[in-house]
Amino acid sequence: MLISHIVTSLVILLILALVSEPLSRLVRLPFTSVLVIAGFVGSEIIVAFGIDTGLRADNFHDLIFYVFIPVLVFEVAYRIDKQLLFSNLVPVLFLAVVGMFLTTALTAAGIYYGIAHPAGFPWIAALLTGAILAATDPVAVVARLREIHAPKRLGILLEGESLFNDATAIVLYGLFISMAVSMQAEATPAGVVVEFLKVFIGGAVCGLIIGFAAGFLNRINTNAVMTGLLTIAVAYGSYLVAEHLLHVSGVTSTLVAAIAMSAIVNNDATEEDRAMNDHLWDVTGNIANAIVFIIMGVTITVSMFEERWLAMLIAIAAVVVARAVSTYGSLSLLGKLQKEPVDMRYQTVMVWGGLRGAIALALALSLPVTLDYWWTIQSIAFGVVLFTLFVQAPTVRLLVNKLGIHG
Repeated sequence: MLISHIVTSLVILLILALVSEPLSRLVRLPFTSVLVIAGFVGSEIIVAFGIDTGLRADNFHDLIFYVFIPVLVFEVAYRIDKQLLFSNLVPVLFLAVVGMFLTTALTAAGIYYGIAHPAGFPWIAALLTGAILAATDPVAVVARLREIHAPKRLGILLEGESLFNDATAIVLYGLFISMAVSMQAEATPAGVVVEFLKVFIGGAVCGLIIGFAAGFLNRINTNAVMTGLLTIAVAYGSYLVAEHLLHVSGVTSTLVAAIAMSAIVNNDATEEDRAMNDHLWDVTGNIANAIVFIIMGVTITVSMFEERWLAMLIAIAAVVVARAVSTYGSLSLLGKLQKEPVDMRYQTVMVWGGLRGAIALALALSLPVTLDYWWTIQSIAFGVVLFTLFVQAPTVRLLVNKLGIHG
């Protein structure tokens, strides 16, 4: 695409986002859901006029993972309440690792036995689908939390889980993809766990080093604008170094780098400088958030719902059940060991509020088309994401009010 086409597309996307905000209040739907509708309707109108949007399934993954995901993960991790996060770190990590593994396994089993076609949809396909759908997207979750003004502990549990959860899910997805492509059916669960830990911990160490280095480097400058530029460089730099140089988890690296850097920078900065930097990331995060959901709408096709509607329904049921079992089970088990167990009402909101979004779609759209079952997995992912955005997201507020939870 020419640079003029790229700029024009960006302007159109921003205008769609601008129009969607008041429309979401008018129709009383979450902003993210209206953005998806705007993307779908806008793209259909553009295509009807014979204009090529330039967006394809094969470039959606790179656009999301290399342009938007570093920004979105860094923004949430940089601005998250560190004190509240660390005080709830045990349940957050338990949900993001143990709970995510359990959700993946249960979802995979439900879809595998529900579809019941071992030749066309084998176990590795079910495991890939489970990993894709296990990730609760921080973009969707945080956007909805801001809208419903969630209580602080509930907010940090959902926000923290979604941050670490998508990192672990992406790593697990990468392992399953390598197994599917190379047909490593003999891979053992122990081998998968070891490889997972290597990639995940490697990304965390990389991010920790870069985050602390950037934090101390920032001490030599007293300009808030330069601090903002440094945070953007760290957001992308930590991701690229981990992914391309060290071959570990870029998302985990960006997540840890953001937390480490902000701990130093915010401790040294004045109140005015902190406010300026927060405003920079507030604007950057909201722009990225809006564009991602519009692009989701642009990539939706009607044919996948016509051909794979039954598989979508099976997957939706499997995901909801798996999420409930893993969340209630994990937190109930952990609650026996904690002085302050997570309120059962909070657990219920976490089960229903575990939304899927851009990350699930990006993973699904990155599937190699050489896999016989890629279209089925991709269609399932779209169906589940739309269910979470148009059924779960609009009813989270009703559930919070019904349970008497107040922020």
